[in-house]
Amino acid sequence: MLQQLAQAGLVNVVRGPQEEAAAVWLAERWGAVEAVVAVGACGLVTRLIAPLIGNKDSDPAVLVVDPQGRFVVPLLGGHAAGGDRLSQEIAALVGGQAVLTGAGSAHGRLPLDAFGQAWGWRRGAGDWRSLMVKAAGGLPTSLRQESGCDLWQELEAAASCEAAGPASLVIAPHSGQGCRWHPPSLWLGIGCERETSLSVLERLVAEGLEQQGLAPEAVAGLASIDRKGDEPALLALAERRGWPLRLYDALTLAAVAVPHPSEAVAREMGTPSVAEAAALQAAAQAGGPARLLIEKRIARAGAGERGAATLAVALAGRQWAPQRGSLHLVGSGPGPIDLLSGDARRALAAATVWVGYGLYLDLLEPLRRPDQLRREGRLTEETARCTEALDLARQGLDVALISSGDSGIYGMAGLALELWLQLPVLDRPAFTVHPGLSALQLAAARAGAPLMHDFCTISLSDRLTPWEVIERRLMGAASGDFVVALYNPRSLGRPWQLGRAIELLLEGRPAGTPVLLARQLGRAEERLSLHTLGSLPEDQVDMLTLVLVGNSSTRIQDGRMVTPRGYPGAALA
Repeated sequence: MLQQLAQAGLVNVVRGPQEEAAAVWLAERWGAVEAVVAVGACGLVTRLIAPLIGNKDSDPAVLVVDPQGRFVVPLLGGHAAGGDRLSQEIAALVGGQAVLTGAGSAHGRLPLDAFGQAWGWRRGAGDWRSLMVKAAGGLPTSLRQESGCDLWQELEAAASCEAAGPASLVIAPHSGQGCRWHPPSLWLGIGCERETSLSVLERLVAEGLEQQGLAPEAVAGLASIDRKGDEPALLALAERRGWPLRLYDALTLAAVAVPHPSEAVAREMGTPSVAEAAALQAAAQAGGPARLLIEKRIARAGAGERGAATLAVALAGRQWAPQRGSLHLVGSGPGPIDLLSGDARRALAAATVWVGYGLYLDLLEPLRRPDQLRREGRLTEETARCTEALDLARQGLDVALISSGDSGIYGMAGLALELWLQLPVLDRPAFTVHPGLSALQLAAARAGAPLMHDFCTISLSDRLTPWEVIERRLMGAASGDFVVALYNPRSLGRPWQLGRAIELLLEGRPAGTPVLLARQLGRAEERLSLHTLGSLPEDQVDMLTLVLVGNSSTRIQDGRMVTPRGYPGAALA
C-alpha cells in the first residue's frame, strides 16, 4: 500500500525501525516533514506522537491507514497541516474511506481556518481558534470579501457564511481586524540601480507594505523592466519570497499611464516609469481593473549597503498564482464509477473545482464533496470549458476538467493542452492528463476479445475534421485490414456518414465481417448486439453508440466476438 502511495507522489516511503525505537525515529524527523502516514493501529500511533505534539501551526499532519486500506484517519493537523485533504486523496487512491472527525466535516461545513489554501490564498493573522469554536457551535460567520475569487461562496459547505454585521472573516489584501485570508492580488513594481544590495530591496518592500497595511501574503509577484532580469538582488528577493518575476520591455512600460513619470528615467531606461508602470502592467495582465495602492517610493543604501531602489504596488482585479494551481484532465470513463482508476479518483478528490459538461459531471456526482465546486458547460462549448478551467488553475486552484471516456481519446486533453501551450511559461499551472477507460476498451471487454490484433479508431463527426480526410482514413483502415472502432457514428444532423463508412470498409473485407453495436456502455440503458457488416441496422445507431467492426479474421462464436492473436500466413513461435 505504501508503495502505491509513493508511486502516486503522495508520500516518500521511509522504513522505520522496530516499535521500541519508533518514537526516537519520529522525533528526529518531526520538524522536517509535512505529513506522517502510518499503516497500523490508531492507539499505537497516538502513543508514539503524544510527546512530540507542539501546536497546530507547526505540527505535521499525522494520518493512520488500517492495514487493509479501508479507512484513512487524520489524527493530527486535519486543517492547518492539510491532513483532511491528504486523507481524502489517499482514500480515493486506495479505494478506502476518509474518516474525518472534525465538527465542520461532520456537518459538511468549510474548515474556515484551512479552506482558503484550496482557493490559492495564504492565511493571515486573526483569532482563528475563537472563529472555529463559534463555527463548531453552528453559529453563522460574518464575512467580508474585498479581493480574490468569490466562486467559493456558491459551495454548499459555505452556507454558514453571510455578509452581515462586523466581519469576523475577511478576504482581502490588507491586514486588520478579524481572521484574514489573503488572495494573491498585489503586484510589486521594482526598479533599482545596478548592484543594489538585497537588504535595500527587502527593507523597501517590508516598510512599504507595512505602512499601507498590506499583507505580504497577498503578493502575487514582482515586476520590473527586462533590463533588470539579471539583477542579483531582484532575483534573490524573488527566490527567497517565492514571488514570480514578470519582466517587460521599455516600449510596453512606456505605454502605461503613471502618476509620476520621470524624464531622467526615460533618458536612462527608455520609459518614463519602471516601478509604477511595471506594477500596473502586471496587475492588468492578471485580469480585471488595475489600481495603484502605493505610488513610487524610494529607498537608498544605508551603512554597508549599495545602490537605491523604487517600489510601487498595484492591486489586480483578479488573483493570480499559477505556480500554486494545477489542471487535471480526467475522463469519467464509460459511466460506472467503479471503472475509474485510483489515479483519476485521487485527482478528483484533490480538486477544488470540477469543470465539465453536465452529463459527465452527473456520472461522477456521488464522489463530489460539499467543499468542491461544480461548474457546468454546454455540450458544444468545449473551448469555453477548457478556457474556464485553465483560468481557474492560473488563479491558484486545483481544477479537474472532466470529459467522458479517456480524456486523451476524443476528449478534452488535446484542446486544453493547446491552450496551455499558448500561455507564457510563467502563466502555466501544472498540467496532468490522467488515463481513463475509453468506450472502445469497455466495448471490447463486453464483446469478448476483438482487439487481439492491430486496430484503429475513427470518428465520423465532420464538425472538426473535413469529411474528405475521414474518407481517406476509412479507406486506409479498409486496405490495412484493421479492426475499426467508429466513434460519433450517426446523428440526426449526420444520418448518411455511417452508410458511406460501411461502403468503404466493405471494399476491404467480406460482408460477413462481425460488427458489435454497443450503446450506452456502462449505464443502466446499456445494449449490445452483434451483426455483420453487410446487414448492419443503421437505424439502431446514434451518437451514444460505438460501432466495432472486425477485420478479415474476426469471428463470432458462442455469442463472443474474437480476433485471433495470430494472423493468416503469420509464422508464430
